[in-house]
Amino acid sequence: MFVEIIFSGLPIDRDDLEDALTAEFALDGEVTGAGTGEHGGNLDLEIAESADRTAALERLQKVFVELGIENHVRPIVRD
Repeated sequence: MFVEIIFSGLPIDRDDLEDALTAEFALDGEVTGAGTGEHGGNLDLEIAESADRTAALERLQKVFVELGIENHVRPIVRD
């Protein structure tokens, strides 16, 4: 599963988000790309097809909440 995480106005450094995602998905996913522009940026997260989709999205939301950025990010799942 491919998840594009779009963000704007992050109150934390993008690297902190990337590190948190890498830690959370160490066994079944990885950050494969990133970009930053004038109005925000994105991180690309590849999650193993064998991973439970609902559980993976819940884990992703948990990371956002723990970092206090849930109002600054929008995950877009692209199968």
